[in-house]
Amino acid sequence: MIEVRDLVKHYRTRGRGTVHALDGVSFSVGRGETLGLVGESGCGKSTAARLLVQLERPTSGQILLDGRDLLAGGHRSRSGRGRRRSRTIQLVFQDPYASLDPRQRVGDALGEVLTVHRLVSDAAGRRRRIGELLEMVGLPAGTADRYPHQLSGGQRQRIGIARALAVEPAVLVLDEALSALDVSVRAEVMNLLARLRRELGLTYIFISHDLGMVRHIADRIAVMYLGQVVEIGSWDTVSDAPAHPYTAALNSAVPVADPVVEAARPALTVRGEVPDAARPPGGCRFHPRCPLAQPICSSVNPALEPFGPAGTGHRVSCHVVESAQRPASDLLLAHRQEHSGE
Repeated sequence: MIEVRDLVKHYRTRGRGTVHALDGVSFSVGRGETLGLVGESGCGKSTAARLLVQLERPTSGQILLDGRDLLAGGHRSRSGRGRRRSRTIQLVFQDPYASLDPRQRVGDALGEVLTVHRLVSDAAGRRRRIGELLEMVGLPAGTADRYPHQLSGGQRQRIGIARALAVEPAVLVLDEALSALDVSVRAEVMNLLARLRRELGLTYIFISHDLGMVRHIADRIAVMYLGQVVEIGSWDTVSDAPAHPYTAALNSAVPVADPVVEAARPALTVRGEVPDAARPPGGCRFHPRCPLAQPICSSVNPALEPFGPAGTGHRVSCHVVESAQRPASDLLLAHRQEHSGE
């Protein structure tokens, strides 16, 4: 349904030079599928979200929706067709406290969307549709008369979801939409999202830094590092048998509930800090921190190549892994044992 081709976004700044927020990002999402987009802060996830919903334009690249280029014909089209296309992909923001106007009642916030997009023409129809949206996200009709400060964080995020659904989108981009919520509330909203996807046939792009949470909601996972996708595949492959060294380190950082299992797990850590996006390293961007790095890694940026059994869709961007045809978790463990004398 969505295909992102070689998406690039550079920001010119004073002092720091050009920030490489995205550098050649490509992925696709099938209809009704959930793609998890994970990585550390600053890797370009939120930039990708803003480009997908056309809050910003890319430096280069394409975003195709059902084969149509969303970026063709200018940033904002005033034609009816342009309005419909802009409504097809909607964004749910990270902070439920900041994404709602504190001086606006919930009903007015939802009604404004219906009015601006000319979806309902009369007051009675707006009230009826607002009630339907609130019911859809599990809130009573009386919530329409309340202000955001009278609601909990979970209720506010449900309002954010209802506002996005008001225009009947085909795709929701959820940018860290659960990270500001308590753990118990997070589970409730995840269940809500799963139900809405099933009932409405929605497609999700679920952005998060938490690989452990994404595996519970995503069909496939794309891992980003410093503006590039370094691994993509099914949720079980990427989270249980990660091929890229960076993904293996992310997976190792996810705690396991069983203390015996947690204590027995080897810690697959990486060295150093994420480089400055205004001065990204040459070659593989992960090589300054990678224990497996070879001379080629500092000079040649590896392509995202198929890995493992044919037809699985698992792809990885790593010279060492592609050469050995073994997942990074195995290679890192062998490297650690070799250098510790075990």
